[in-house]
Amino acid sequence: MSLMHRRALFGAAAGLATIWAAPRALAQQAAAPSGPHSLPQLPYAFDKNEAAIDARTMEVHWRFHHAAYVNNLNTALRDHSALQSMPLEQLLANLNQVPENVRTVIRNNGGGHANHSMFWQIMGGAGGEPSGELAQAITRDFGDFNTFKTRFNAAANGQFGSGWAFVTVTREGRLAVVARPNQDTPLMEGQRVLMGNDVWEHAYYLRYQNRRPEYTAAWWNVVDWAKVAERYAAAKAGRLTI
Repeated sequence: MSLMHRRALFGAAAGLATIWAAPRALAQQAAAPSGPHSLPQLPYAFDKNEAAIDARTMEVHWRFHHAAYVNNLNTALRDHSALQSMPLEQLLANLNQVPENVRTVIRNNGGGHANHSMFWQIMGGAGGEPSGELAQAITRDFGDFNTFKTRFNAAANGQFGSGWAFVTVTREGRLAVVARPNQDTPLMEGQRVLMGNDVWEHAYYLRYQNRRPEYTAAWWNVVDWAKVAERYAAAKAGRLTI
C-alpha cells in the first residue's frame, strides 16, 4: 500500500471519528442546559432493556432526543421568569396562559421532557404482570390483564404517525387508555399519567424498522411493574407529578 493511500485511509478514518464525536459532544452540552429543567439520569445501563429495545436506541433516544427537548424548553423559557418557576406538570396544564410566541415550543418540548422522564422510570424491569392493588384496578377497569394489554397495544399501534399511548389514573385510582399525537400528554388536560409507551419511530426503528406492532408487543418484557405500582400509589395519594 502506498504512503499516499495509507494517508488517505487515515484521513478518512479521522474524518469519520470527527463526525461521530461532534454530535456526542453536542449531546453532552445539551444534557446540561442552563435553565430550570434538566435531563434526568437513566436509572439503568443502556443495555438494560435489550429484551425489547437495543442499547444504541436507548442511548440515542436519551442522549440526543430527550436532551434536545430539555435544551429547547429551557431556551424557550429564558425570557419568562414566571414560567420558569412553575413545575413542569403545571406549566403543561396551563398552556393557554403561556405567551403565544413560545406556546408551541413549550408544548412540544415540555411535553417531550415530561413524557420521556416518565418513560425511563417505568422500564428496566422484567415484564410479567402487576400484583396487588394495581392488578386489582386493571381487572376492575379492563376486565383482565390481557384485555388491558390488547387495548393499550391497539392505542399504540393505531396512533397515526408519531405519538404515545398512555394509561391515565385519577385520584380515585381509575384507569383509562388514551393515545396522543406528537409529544402531547394528558398532563395538558390536567390529568395524571400512570404509564405510557413511545411510538415515535426513533424509539424503535433501529431494531424494528416499520414493524411497530412487533416493538409494542416486545415492550411489555421490560416494564417494571414495581415502579408502575409506586406511581399508582402516588397518584392515589395526590403526589404523582409527571
